[in-house]
Amino acid sequence: MKVDPVIYPVKDLDASKALFSTLLGAEPYIDQPYYVGFRVGEQEFGLNPHGHAQGMTGPVGYFDVADIRSALQSLLDQGAQLQQDVNDVGGGKLTAVVTDADGNPIGLTQSP
Repeated sequence: MKVDPVIYPVKDLDASKALFSTLLGAEPYIDQPYYVGFRVGEQEFGLNPHGHAQGMTGPVGYFDVADIRSALQSLLDQGAQLQQDVNDVGGGKLTAVVTDADGNPIGLTQSP
């Protein structure tokens, strides 16, 4: 299982884009007002300018799963709390976020 992407909520997208470009030594492969994504090897790092409004308090790693609805239900059955229900973020890619008992976010993603 891999954790990809890791998404950071940001308030100043331009400043964060410059900082991550320097940190990662790479330019974004996607640069949109709603999301900026960097790919370093097989790892993606994303910047979400709407993350704070969506309840993100820090970076969220997304676990790649085959069936997001089943995985989500299994985590909820184990006591996780729903933070963000299944959402199509474009191109059929689905995401969801739960929090564990300590409030730590756990992201799920399903590729089309």
